[in-house]
Amino acid sequence: MTDTEEIKQDDEHTEQPLISHLVELRDRLLRCLLVVLVLFLCIFPFGNDLYIFISQPLRDVLPEGSNMIATGVTSPFMIPFKTSIYAALFLGVPFILHQAWAFISPGLYRNEIRVTMPILLSSVVLFYLGIAFAYYLVFNYVFAFFVNSAPETVAVMTDITQYLDFVLSLFLVFGLVFEIPIATLLLIFSGVTTPNKLAEKRPYIIIGCFVAGMFLTPQDPLSQAFVAIPMWMLFEVGVFAGRILHKEVDVESSDDADDTDNKKEGAE
Repeated sequence: MTDTEEIKQDDEHTEQPLISHLVELRDRLLRCLLVVLVLFLCIFPFGNDLYIFISQPLRDVLPEGSNMIATGVTSPFMIPFKTSIYAALFLGVPFILHQAWAFISPGLYRNEIRVTMPILLSSVVLFYLGIAFAYYLVFNYVFAFFVNSAPETVAVMTDITQYLDFVLSLFLVFGLVFEIPIATLLLIFSGVTTPNKLAEKRPYIIIGCFVAGMFLTPQDPLSQAFVAIPMWMLFEVGVFAGRILHKEVDVESSDDADDTDNKKEGAE
């Protein structure tokens, strides 16, 4: 066998795992798309009811006699369609994350799986908690502020397309904001920083939260506060949890080191 043939065989052996990983990634992406499609087909018949539910916080604070309006020709159809798509995506998040976990978990060590699995489950729960926080608490105050700020001569009649875009953006913002404890723990476990160092930078973190709230929300102080203050509180939760878990990891590491030393002394 010539050297050229041996090189070709080595290339085939090195390329095969990459191809198999790409095929697996494609299959898992197709499964995610299929699940989202099935959820969409199940939700779409109830698209109008779902939009009524989403728009309830605004309709509760509208002046008597005011209604939401559709200024686009296709809006009466596209709004339930769009609402159903995003609802399918939000409901499909656990399955999508499960597929992502199944794809990366074979390449993780046992101790990494022990840490990553609870973080993955917590991230799903926190994402839905962020959406619930936005719907049941933030929307009531924000929409009441907007409606009451209108001049007496202005009839408040919100376009349904603009309302849906606004609501979806806030859902996504608060879903991601509630992931701050997870991001904090990942920074601590990866060794990038420590809980004490994060605590020392608390003033900068608070300023950063309000700056982020300014860019992530409409340009009104109330919306910015509703984003910035939870970001700060969630950061504190992440630091507190990081201190507890960081101590447990240190204790386990010291115990392992003691066991190793005892084994060496016994062998001697």
